[in-house]
Amino acid sequence: MVKKLIFLAAFVAAVSCSVPSDRLVSPCGCTLNGVTVVVQQGSPEGFPGMLLRDVAFVNTSGKPLKVGAMETSRISVEGSEIWSLQASSSGERRDWVLPVGKGFRQRNYMGMNDSDYGGGIPVVCLWTACDNISVGLAEPVIRLVSFPVSRRGDKASVCIRRDFDEPVVLQPGDTLRAYRQFVMESTGDFFNPLREFVAYMHEAYGFEQPVSPAEAFEPVWCAWGYERTFTVDEVLGTLPKVVELGFKWVDVDDGYQICEGDWETNDRIGPDGMRRMTDAIHEAGLKAKLWWAPLAADPGSRLAAEHPEMLLVKKDGSHEDIIWWDSWYLSPSNPYVEKYTLGLVDRFLLDWGFDGFKLDGQHLNLSEPDYNPASGLAYPEEACEKHPEFFKSVYDRAQADRPGAVVQVCPCGCAVNFYCLPYFNQAVASDPTSSAQIRMKRKVYAALCPDLAYYADHVELSDGGLDFPSQIGVGGIIGTKFTWPEPNPDATECGGSLLTEEKEQLLRKWVPIYTSKMLSRGEYLSLYDYGFDKPEAHVIKKDGAMYYAFYAPEWSGAPIELRGLEADRTYTVTEYAADEPRSYELDGSNPVIRPSFEGAYLIEVK
Repeated sequence: MVKKLIFLAAFVAAVSCSVPSDRLVSPCGCTLNGVTVVVQQGSPEGFPGMLLRDVAFVNTSGKPLKVGAMETSRISVEGSEIWSLQASSSGERRDWVLPVGKGFRQRNYMGMNDSDYGGGIPVVCLWTACDNISVGLAEPVIRLVSFPVSRRGDKASVCIRRDFDEPVVLQPGDTLRAYRQFVMESTGDFFNPLREFVAYMHEAYGFEQPVSPAEAFEPVWCAWGYERTFTVDEVLGTLPKVVELGFKWVDVDDGYQICEGDWETNDRIGPDGMRRMTDAIHEAGLKAKLWWAPLAADPGSRLAAEHPEMLLVKKDGSHEDIIWWDSWYLSPSNPYVEKYTLGLVDRFLLDWGFDGFKLDGQHLNLSEPDYNPASGLAYPEEACEKHPEFFKSVYDRAQADRPGAVVQVCPCGCAVNFYCLPYFNQAVASDPTSSAQIRMKRKVYAALCPDLAYYADHVELSDGGLDFPSQIGVGGIIGTKFTWPEPNPDATECGGSLLTEEKEQLLRKWVPIYTSKMLSRGEYLSLYDYGFDKPEAHVIKKDGAMYYAFYAPEWSGAPIELRGLEADRTYTVTEYAADEPRSYELDGSNPVIRPSFEGAYLIEVK
């Protein structure tokens, strides 16, 4: 068990499974002698599988030592097949859950990996078919460390590494302390370790898991199919079809503003355009959500020109770029930015009449350290640590203006900044690159925040653009960006968004399935391990029934065990998503089915 782990008071680069090692590393990469390691560790009450560790390095060499980095809590697992949770963010938009093949390397830095990509979940989990071990930070705020994962032969390793911009000089007797951290042994895949991590963070620091209002689970139509040149009339003209097909939310997307930073309406929308839209949306019995990219200001914006005190300043005096929108970062912990931002919240919700937000952009996750004196920070890195407080202020003002307002945070393609989770009530697949990412991210969010609504993003982003089973089967909220009756002629992707006859038929099938089952409001059960159980499986428990979703390119009748059933009961299995649903009986003492399917197989078991 983890509570019996032995600390090695020597500097070693590789260790056996479950044994943490700690070392200081010089700028040239060599291990330093003459350093005493002091470790306090133990299992917190109620968390027997978690070993908390406080590690310090004391210079007992009698001479000054230069330190370029320190590594702590190195652990490893061994096996022919190894899977991992590595939820860091970069412009590559990698999967959060992925196999660790031979020769694999990934840095997993929690700071900025690209100009506008950073942050993540400060936990890395490695598992085989038999073993599961995780390492992570147990700090109240994000810390700028890495979790480098590598594999040599059959052994995959990870540690917590802190690199220093400039070497730290340890004088004789000086102490260098690592951030509080943990090592954890568990079972299955990443789900149980994340649940334990969140529970500990609540116990230790009062970390609150968000609970979404009922409205956050309703299906979404987004006007992004018309892209940035949309018109008010195009949105209003689509509303009858939106209502007819059963959607409840209308998301007004990018393109209404003058530019990022100047959030007044442009000439195409007009001064009364936003209120015209929200009034019409409400008259149709729908709710309206507004796209917005806070913390961004274009270099040519009036805001940037008139309020340089709001801009984030890097160490070299330049501004941090948000490459996607050719914008600059606003300082996230700046009092002028907060006042300006809260005024926008009031405008959008009170003056324009919106019911919630879609806060969008990979830059939302984190920023560089801020050297702007107007931000009033104790040290530049405090901007990173206090970054979530920006979202708290937005969320609190939104709820004060409009109780129950839906606040979605979409860090495009990023692994969410864990510390921002308490301050929004709708998560999103955030520009998934595949259906597998839609399903994968759902399980991660279900582990972290079981009562948080998970929007599966536009179905057009799934495999083939029509993979509704990957949205619904895992408990995601269905969404689409169709245009009707015509596409926007200026939109670059209009052909993929037009509501064709085929797509309308699918919506008429899947929206009623979604709204009748509402699996998004059920309890996600982790009964199958990611990577090792075939086919890929997800289970939702709701209203006394179990809903199983299996995914594979092709499955030809091989047996599948339905886990979680009681042996002394008889069950009715219903293929509720089939074009012609059928039912059959199943003995709980032998809960094995042999379906044949392509892509997905969704069943209800009562």
